[in-house]
Formats: sequence, C-alpha cells, structure tokens
Amino acid sequence: MNKRPVLFEPFRIKSVEQMPITSSEDRKKWIQEAGYNVFGLTAQQVTIDLLTDSGTGAMSDQQWAEMIRADESYAGSRSFLELEQTVKDITGMPFVIPVHQGRAAEHLLFSELVEKDQLIPSNGHFDTTLANIEDRGAEGVNLLHADGKQPFTDSPFKGDIDLSALELLFNTEQSRIPFVMVSVTNNASGGQPVSLKNIRATSELCRKYQKPLIIDACRFAENAFFIKKRESEYATYSVKEIALELFSLCDGMTFSGKKDALSNIGGLVCIRDKALAEKIKNRLIIYEGFPTYGGLAGYSLAAMSQGLKEVLDERYLEYRLRTTEWMVEKLIQASIPVLRPAGGHAIYIDSKEFFPHIPQHHLPGITLTTSLYTIGGVRCCELGTVAFGKTLPGEQDGEDGQRSPELDVVRLALPRRTYTEAHMGYVVECLIELYSQRNECHGFRFCEEAPVMRHFRSTFTPVK
Repeated sequence: MNKRPVLFEPFRIKSVEQMPITSSEDRKKWIQEAGYNVFGLTAQQVTIDLLTDSGTGAMSDQQWAEMIRADESYAGSRSFLELEQTVKDITGMPFVIPVHQGRAAEHLLFSELVEKDQLIPSNGHFDTTLANIEDRGAEGVNLLHADGKQPFTDSPFKGDIDLSALELLFNTEQSRIPFVMVSVTNNASGGQPVSLKNIRATSELCRKYQKPLIIDACRFAENAFFIKKRESEYATYSVKEIALELFSLCDGMTFSGKKDALSNIGGLVCIRDKALAEKIKNRLIIYEGFPTYGGLAGYSLAAMSQGLKEVLDERYLEYRLRTTEWMVEKLIQASIPVLRPAGGHAIYIDSKEFFPHIPQHHLPGITLTTSLYTIGGVRCCELGTVAFGKTLPGEQDGEDGQRSPELDVVRLALPRRTYTEAHMGYVVECLIELYSQRNECHGFRFCEEAPVMRHFRSTFTPVK
C-alpha cells in the first residue's frame, strides 16, 4: 500500500534561541503602554513573532559560511560579482543593482520614473510601494481581479491583475501611466499567487500601449512554486525555469532580499534598459553607497547570493507552503474567517467577519492584533483600515470618518525556517480561543495618527 510520507522540515536545527515566555497580566500592561500598537512592543515582550516575514528568518550554515568568506572591498568586491551572477542566472536581467532593502529599490526606481499626478496600476501595491508612490505625488491604482475580492472562495490565482480594468485605464489615462507593477505573490490580497498566463497577458498589454512592466518580486520563488502546482502546462518545469520565464516578460524588478533571498537585510533593482540603470546608479551613490555594494556589507551580499540558490529548493518550498495550508485547514475547521485558499508566506484573517459587531471605523484589525497578543503573546500585523485606509477630512471618528479597503485583514506572516509545526499549532489554538471570546471584545479609535504608513507608528484608544 502506498502511503504518503510525512512532510517534515527539510533541515536540521543547529542552533536555538530561547523564547520569551510572559504572563497575560504583563502583556495587558505592555500593550497598553505601546498605545495598543503591536509595533511598539519590544522583541522580549513577544513569544511568537508573526509581525512580518521580512528579514526575520533563520539563515543556513551555508549562508553563514559565505558571510565569513565575504569580500568587504568598497568597489567591485567578489561578493558583489557572485551575487550579480546568481541574479542574472535566475532573472536574465543584465543590470543588477544592490540596495539595503526593498523600499530603497522602490525609492530609487520611482525617483527616476514617477512624477506628480501620475497613476501606477498594479494587482495590489503593498504599504511601502504605495508610500513611495504617494511620496512622489502620484497615485497607486489597485486593479485586483474579481476573484481576489472574494475572501472565502477557492480560486488558484487570486492575486491576478484585472486585465479588462487595466486596458480600460490605458484607454482613458494612458498619458498619466509611466509603467505597470505586478506583485508576486500579491501580499496586499492575502499572499495569493499570480498566474504566468496573467503576467504574460499583462506584458502583452504593456507592449501594446508602450509601457514598461515592473515586477515586485519579493516572493518570486513561492509564486513560481504555485505556478508549478496550479498551471498544468508548467508541472514539469523547475522553479528556476518558471522564474526565468516570468522575468523574461518584464522590463525591470524591485526585490527585497529579506524575503525570498532568505536573508536578514538586502534588496535589488534589476533593469534591462542601460540608460535607466545608469541613472539609478548615479542616484544610488547619493543615498546608498557605491553601486557594487548599495549600502550593504559584503557579508550581506554573500548571504543574499547563497539564499537565492537555497530558495529554489522545491523540498523547502513544498514544506513552507504546506505549513501555511495546514494552518488554514485547521482554522476553517474551527469556522474562523480565514482567507482561502492558503497563500504563500502568511495566513490572513478577515477582521470584519471575525468581529461582526465592531464597525470598520472602530478598527477591528487592531482589536484582533491586540487581543491575540494579550491571549498568547503572538504578534501579527493589521493590514486593513489602519494600513490601507485614510481618515476623511473633518471626521475623526464618525461612521464615515475612515475610508476603508475592501479587504480588512490581519496578517500572520511566517518567518522562514524559524518556527516548527508545534509553534504554529499553538498559534492556531490561540486564534480559536480568541474566536470563542470574540463577542467580549471592543473596538478602537485613533489616539495619535501617523502621517504615513499609519499602522507602523499610530497609537489607539479603546472604544467601550
């Protein structure tokens, strides 16, 4: 009889870190002192930290070994040349420019391409991308496919861009559009993947209207694995082959090495156009450093290069995506409103459905993040009305005082190679316990509202 083998972590644990174990009484005090914003907590006040998967993963022995042998030369270091070759092998991009993290890549690229009052269409701009666009006086336009707006229906590629809406925007606002962005996976809509079919069609539309296509490639390997599993024509392709085909369809990419390069810091801008690459390098010298180190130590370049090789291991990708899927299955069994199907790097809870008695302008996502921390010491991130909404002028707390996004979610992001299945089982149990107490929870209003990326630094006060 053929029995499916147990899917286990494809690595051994070589070093461990003690976890802070705290009391609920202390957590209640600490979250109040933090203004009910989990970003204000210290790491030692958190037991399981699912705030982000960005730079929070565990590096391998091979990455640490490469860091020791790294070249710290200011210009033209061996570590840069090795990273450059690794990136070219995966992306096919001729010009590879390192930066200290993804938002620096966005800043440099947008400083050259984005002007005031322009429109930047996307399948879903994430927080730093949107902030960099708005910092240039432009507007990010999210054109998520209709499937992606249905949180509880199963569809294989809910991260796709709406092609009809994109062409309509081209027809009506072509002169205001400098380029199109596609984020893989789509972090703003539940970590859902984008199909290669959709990216190819987007690329063809961009060529038709003579607009560049830029890929936000933070989680390109996870997206490529979804394509392998869900687009039948690519079932026999390797993840690297799928990535090469994906990148062949775009004109440039921004990348945070803190995600699918399995590193704690770093990022990239990769471009096909030599003239644009030279402009970015000249600007980079002012803000980041020489173009062959981009604000990074040589050991960080080395860690990214090795991490980009390791992330293509399909055993690792299968284990990672299955962990997320397993958590979603357990939450569905408990009737918890979790976005489905499972995305790649995180689980997303619909905070409106979790707390139906709390209106959106009373910030149910903040209720969920603070309550989950209080119950179990688990830190996660609000990506709803606070992160992607806006306060309307003159109405700080009225029913119409907040312009809220369609998806009002809380994200529990899984750091790479950091927590075990038992840890994730504990998180699931904490969510189930909170769900059983949901009717006892109250909403929040802003106390101090930050001017940009509100979820990072705003503080809140309970609404009784």
